[in-house]
Amino acid sequence: MALHSNLSDTICALATPAGVGGLGVIRVSGPDAFSIADQVFKASTSLSEMSSHTISYGMVHDRGLAIDEAMATVLRAPRSFTTEDTVEFSCHGSPYILGEVLRVLCAAGARPATAGEFTLRAFLHGRLDLTQAEAVADLIAADSAAAHQLALGQLRGGIATRISALRTQLVDFAALVELELDFVEEDVEFADRAKLQALVVEIRHEIAGLMTSFRLGNALRNGVPTVIAGRPNAGKSTLLNAWLQEERAIVSEIPGTTRDTIEEVLHLGGIAFRLIDTAGIREATDAIERIGVERTYEKIRESTLLVYVFDLMTTTPDMLAADLQQLQRPGLVIFPVGNKIDLDPDGARRALFAALSVYWLSAARPHAALPGEGLSILSDALVASVLQEPVQPGQAVLSNLRHYEALRTADAALADVASGLEDLRSGELVSLDIRRVLEALGQISGEVTNDELLGSIFGRFCIGK
Repeated sequence: MALHSNLSDTICALATPAGVGGLGVIRVSGPDAFSIADQVFKASTSLSEMSSHTISYGMVHDRGLAIDEAMATVLRAPRSFTTEDTVEFSCHGSPYILGEVLRVLCAAGARPATAGEFTLRAFLHGRLDLTQAEAVADLIAADSAAAHQLALGQLRGGIATRISALRTQLVDFAALVELELDFVEEDVEFADRAKLQALVVEIRHEIAGLMTSFRLGNALRNGVPTVIAGRPNAGKSTLLNAWLQEERAIVSEIPGTTRDTIEEVLHLGGIAFRLIDTAGIREATDAIERIGVERTYEKIRESTLLVYVFDLMTTTPDMLAADLQQLQRPGLVIFPVGNKIDLDPDGARRALFAALSVYWLSAARPHAALPGEGLSILSDALVASVLQEPVQPGQAVLSNLRHYEALRTADAALADVASGLEDLRSGELVSLDIRRVLEALGQISGEVTNDELLGSIFGRFCIGK
């Protein structure tokens, strides 16, 4: 993404999704927003004369030729999203009309905005810090209640507030340590090494807590990858269909029906689970099925949760234990699901698995209400595995990989600071390590930035935001 550093430009873009709709909103922002808008919008009062946060009805035109009836909202600096003078046109949602409005705005002196440029300007003008700017994109992309609340908390400055507090404490000590360098011949010590050591321990503890929350935050933000696997004909596709309440996957008694993965999103307890139905695990009988089985193992390696479905009537406890041991890896939570319990009315087969923690399901009646069986029991267990410690209101939860990597860098530098203090290294070396910490923490909030970083972040935004 090429960053436009010239904030004297006035930019415009469609702020609503492309396509036909009842309304389309076009945003114009910059120092000449009102004069440009007045050239293409005819109303009883010019927009330049209107008060902030007022709306006018008029006609968008091209040199007197009407294009559309529209409502124009006036937002005067600094009381706008970008903190610049802004006009938002609410037009009819015809792609042709919206394209024409953008054309005449550009002819009048505006230029098309680049991806994320409105939010970039809000950041550059101090309206948002970098974590809040990223939260704007997360809020737009949120597809679950949990992701929405996570983004909203970050937009309100949850992570930035914690990081800023840590950084401020360290800045004070860094200033004292560097001050000592000016008096090195006098052997003067301004910074209390013991207090600095204690502060380093405290900050590392805070960072560790935030880094620990990343697993939960990342899951809430991006959805939890959940693989449904098992041997052929165990009922994997039946389970997927029951969860989605539609015939999404083909169900057949013929082994190997599912040759490729099928992915769908299921919302449970406000959390998005990315369900992945896979090919049955067995010795493949042909090249295509072999590829399907390989993809099953690949998806299991990439997943967080594994729902392992087995046929109660053809599987023994030893077979199940062997299968689970083969698939187990660090960080993977496995839910063994015994299927077809409708064929075991007296529970004799289920009794064989008493030593194992198994969830029970009937392909014939997946929503059965008998104790210990049915989809609701399994669904609750999936949610509980993600929310091992429920998120408290106002709790800072890390959900951004960039933030996680910056904290990891800061923690490594803090370890060097602690080591330097213990080894009585010179103030100059300790100061350099402290600067590394401050730089890493500053990259999170945007106090330390460069064009490459900003381009990477804002290039992922939609054009009108």
